[in-house]
Amino acid sequence: MDPLKLRIKPNPNFERLEKVLRREGTPDRVPFYELFSNIESEVLRAIGKTHKLNRTNRANKEDHDWELSQHINYMFCLGYDYVKVGASNFHFPQKEHPSTSTSEGERSYLRAATCTISNRTDFDAYPWPNMSSIDYSPLEHVVKFLPQGMKVIASGPGGILENVMWLLGYEKTSYCLYDDKDLLQNMFEAVATRVIEYFDTLATFDVVGTLVLGEDMGFKTQTLLSPEVYREYLFPWHAKLVKVVHTHGKPIILHSCGNLREIMDDIIDCGWDAKHSFEDEIEPVWEAKQRYGDRIALLGGFDMNKLCLMSKGEVRQHTRFLIDKCSPGGGWALGTGNSVPNYVPINNFLAMLEEGNLTGKY
Repeated sequence: MDPLKLRIKPNPNFERLEKVLRREGTPDRVPFYELFSNIESEVLRAIGKTHKLNRTNRANKEDHDWELSQHINYMFCLGYDYVKVGASNFHFPQKEHPSTSTSEGERSYLRAATCTISNRTDFDAYPWPNMSSIDYSPLEHVVKFLPQGMKVIASGPGGILENVMWLLGYEKTSYCLYDDKDLLQNMFEAVATRVIEYFDTLATFDVVGTLVLGEDMGFKTQTLLSPEVYREYLFPWHAKLVKVVHTHGKPIILHSCGNLREIMDDIIDCGWDAKHSFEDEIEPVWEAKQRYGDRIALLGGFDMNKLCLMSKGEVRQHTRFLIDKCSPGGGWALGTGNSVPNYVPINNFLAMLEEGNLTGKY
């Protein structure tokens, strides 16, 4: 099968995306942004850009270098101005349930009633990450592979609220709001202080252009917990995190799914430079741009349902619509409404990027 012809001429320049994040006018063209992609290997095979790994030496370092070069190659060929890299061993261990629904290995999920920590004894016995043992060498190593003009967007193992709720479970978190507020407060502190220290260190690396926190706070109709709970337990930590990153002179992105209309002013007040994740049924990105675009940059917004179900021609047309509605004045990057999971048709995803590259010039 002949490789797909991709009409994108790579010209990476991180300043293009940085100008959007800082809302400092318009770059040369609309940049691209994604939280992550689960179809990197499939896309590289489709466009004939897969690098072969020499299997005569299966040292871990060689495998890691191959995976890193594949990721960089994917981001470069598709017209991105950055790659995603973080520390290799920072996480909060939790009970997970495996799923085999992906084409590239396993994905896991969490049950609402599953508790890794359910009481004070569990909290005290939990193996909290030792921050002095975090391995940041991937951020030093990536410099050897990075094409000129590209930088790193660094991320962590989920957000502050996310890790608290993953460890306690959604049900236990809800009960703690009434039965054990001290435990809940201690959970937020234990997670947040480590996440902030981690991001503080990430931001010291010159290769890091910006940082992103994944922090899902809502679902289709409302926030997961009440806005008042977020204001008491979460947003003070968000504000501290943003302030720490800003002391290094770098912007920071918030990725958060769900209906956040009741807390958007709080999000903006925390100082986040950009907000990612939009769904048309909740709030189309072009409406969000009109409502909030003078106070925060907005990223992505090509609705996932549309990207999956439209024809290639319709994808191109909708991409032009998004560019027309969202690009004026800058402060917006083209991308999906959430991420690139394995069920997104490759041809549609590439059509969005091609059209963005062709028609997104200022």
